[in-house]
Amino acid sequence: MAAPAGDWTTGTIIELDHPTDRLVRLRLHVDDRVDHLPGQHYVVRLRAPDGYTAQRSYSIASDPDDPLLELMVECLPGGEVSGFLHDVAEVGDVLELRGPIGGWFVWEGDLPAVAVAGGSGVVPLVAMARYARRLGLQDKLRIVVVARTWDDLPYAAELQRYGAFIALTRENVALENGQSRVAAPPYPDEMKAYVAGAERAYVCGSVGFASFATRLLEDAGVDTDAIRVEQFGETG
Repeated sequence: MAAPAGDWTTGTIIELDHPTDRLVRLRLHVDDRVDHLPGQHYVVRLRAPDGYTAQRSYSIASDPDDPLLELMVECLPGGEVSGFLHDVAEVGDVLELRGPIGGWFVWEGDLPAVAVAGGSGVVPLVAMARYARRLGLQDKLRIVVVARTWDDLPYAAELQRYGAFIALTRENVALENGQSRVAAPPYPDEMKAYVAGAERAYVCGSVGFASFATRLLEDAGVDTDAIRVEQFGETG
C-alpha cells in the first residue's frame, strides 16, 4: 500500500521551545492534515515579500495519533529556513507546509527492525518509538543512537526510557548497573543484540554518519539489501 502524501497547506505554530541553543522544537496545527507514517517528513517553505522562497525538509517526530505535528529543527550555519525557525518564528505564526512525504523510510510495525541514528537524525526514530510504544510494539523496534554528548542528543531522556542503546563519543554514558560506558561509537559486538532477528534496518544522519552506520550494521550481520538510509547535510 502506498504511503500517505499531502499537498501544500498551512500550519500554525502552537508550541515552540529551544531544548538546546541549536535546536528548536515546533508543534503545529496543520490545516487539512493527512495522517503520516513514522519516518515521513514535511517540507517547510518560507516566502519573502518580494516573492523569494526557501524550503527545507524536516522529519516528523510526532506519533501519527498526536493531534499536533511535531518537528525538531537543528539550526545549521547559513541555513535560511532553520535559522528563521530558530531565531525568528513565534507561537501563532503560520507556515507553508507540504506533507507527509516519503514512502521508503517508513516503519509500520509490520517487520522487526533496528534503527540507527546520529545527532538530529534521531527525529524520525522518535516518531517510530512513540508509535511502537502506543501500539505495544517495542519488541519489534530496537534503536541505537550516537551523539557527541548527552546535551547534543535530541530527545535523549525519552530515547533512554524507550530502551535505546545510547553511545556518546565525548562523554561516558551512565548505565543502569551503576557502571558506565566509555566514550566511543558503538562496536559491532555491542550491536549483535540489537540486530538479532531484524528484517529491516534504518539509518538516519549526516552523509559521513550514514556511511559509518551502514558499515556497522553490515559488520554486525545485517544484509545490505535490508538497510534503508536517509541522510542529510548542511545547505544554504
